Amino acid sequence: MLRVLAMLAGLGVGLISGGAHAAGPGRDCPDCPEMVSVPAGSFMMGAKGDHKVTFAKPFAMSVTPVTQAQWQAVMGKNPSEFVNCGSKCPVENVSWDDIQIFILRLNAKTGKHYRLPTEAEWEYACRAGTASTYCGGNTLEEVAWFEGNSDNSTHPVAEKKPNAWGLYDMSGNLWEWVEDCYRDDLQDAAPVNGGARSQNTAPQLGENCPSRVLRGGSWHNSAQDLVATRRSAEDPSVRVHSIGFRLARSL
Repeated sequence: MLRVLAMLAGLGVGLISGGAHAAGPGRDCPDCPEMVSVPAGSFMMGAKGDHKVTFAKPFAMSVTPVTQAQWQAVMGKNPSEFVNCGSKCPVENVSWDDIQIFILRLNAKTGKHYRLPTEAEWEYACRAGTASTYCGGNTLEEVAWFEGNSDNSTHPVAEKKPNAWGLYDMSGNLWEWVEDCYRDDLQDAAPVNGGARSQNTAPQLGENCPSRVLRGGSWHNSAQDLVATRRSAEDPSVRVHSIGFRLARSL
């Protein structure tokens, strides 16, 4: 079962500033996720809106979560519990550790350098230059699958409304793994340049990075859990049917 370490409360929003969105760079192979460019810029991260992060360069983010078909094309098998949902549904039941193997194989296949997004990249891309409650707007039914409309299942990607930068399913459908080690306080967690927090500062516990951050909420979560600033975390070895991922790539 998903172990939620923390959920930052409230509907707090931050302001975002940045350049115009560019559509590229597309796909690197027929079975690869479609990517879009996320512009350079700054935003105020987190529920309190008091942690400024600046991206000096644009980066690429996958338009949707990685699908069952895309995972199988790289890994040769489909681990999802919702197999009957279909190949266009997001892959789930994959751990953070599993995804590192997927990324290595995808990079070898394409010659590119895919990776998980950082937590700051994820929220910046989710907000897409707005201060909306959810990723893509203020009306949850329009942008997300959640406990109120999912019928207890994932759904094919890109069936709901995208956000202003053309990204689908960032709220709902599945929680999404990101690169960062988890820490409660964003002031200490997310680097101001948008990079990933790679270590947990708890040497007294003898653990370098006991949990990784999750963002976005899933098909079985309430509306409150799908707010753009919500955070959760899980052990990187955990596989459940409420967690998937999307990819990022530096440009």
